[in-house]
Amino acid sequence: MSGSAGVVGEAGSDYVVYYVARRIAGDIVLSSDPGAALRKWREYFGVQQSRLARAMGVSTSVISDYEKGRRVPGARFIQRFVRALLELDLRAGGGRLERLARGLGVPPGVVVDMREFERPLTLGELAEAVRGTVLAPEFPVDRMVYGYTVVDSIRAIVALSGVQFYSLLGGTVDRAVVFTGVQLGRSPMVAVRVSPVKPSVVVIHGPRGRVDPLAIELAKLEGVPLILSLAKSVGELVASLRAAAGGAAAPGGR
Repeated sequence: MSGSAGVVGEAGSDYVVYYVARRIAGDIVLSSDPGAALRKWREYFGVQQSRLARAMGVSTSVISDYEKGRRVPGARFIQRFVRALLELDLRAGGGRLERLARGLGVPPGVVVDMREFERPLTLGELAEAVRGTVLAPEFPVDRMVYGYTVVDSIRAIVALSGVQFYSLLGGTVDRAVVFTGVQLGRSPMVAVRVSPVKPSVVVIHGPRGRVDPLAIELAKLEGVPLILSLAKSVGELVASLRAAAGGAAAPGGR
């Protein structure tokens, strides 16, 4: 999908589009009246049937038939429908996408990416996926990790309240939380230390040499394995994690 200011200009734009697309598609699939749900989302994005039909490569009557319940949308049609709506909004600046993302609790740029693994990874496999090394090797290498959340640590500090940050960590149980933009590693582990819910694994990306010994000590105190990723860039880190998750790319992802 094409980029512009706002949501699509953020480091986490791929994830925002992916997350919102899944929420819209899920709303349509689970609706007792899928046609009404299709119409609701088309009208939310302010798109006329004719314009949406052109974007999808179908006739206007096809869109009308689905919205009026004369046809039942399948998974492929819903996917094309959602992609077209988001693409059209992104071309117009992404304003509705950004408002929707914020309403769903996804501040743009904070969560860079999030996925579930097709099969759980061991700690050793995760370390390999992030091009990293386990800084506290006494933790069992067979500990299972079921997914990951990549967070821009600087944006998280600026954009999230304490409650929002703890809520974010609360969604990483049995998952790895990956902090990017880290200098020494102390701040992420302090945040984990005071959070009532702990992630299964913490990965830090940014330090190229010394990691603060306090970060390692806090990891040991909390019983949370700490991995240092030596990926050359956030892009390389995310690409490697996505490959480990099964290679699924975000809708319209770069």
